[in-house]
Amino acid sequence: MDNAVRELRREKNWTQEELARKVLVSRQTIISLEQGRYDPSIQLAFRLSRIFGKTIEEIFFYREEED
Repeated sequence: MDNAVRELRREKNWTQEELARKVLVSRQTIISLEQGRYDPSIQLAFRLSRIFGKTIEEIFFYREEED
């Protein structure tokens, strides 16, 4: 799943650590999200949605996997 977390975080001028604190996760989780190595829980997706003022669909982009 692709996402716009890095871009949205940078628009707010937040560090990865600041965003992690705001959404109650570790900095490593934010790094993994931004690199596309981690898909968030629904709770984390909602927290990010609220903090950025965007819908989940505006932050995360699902792409069907090819067989």
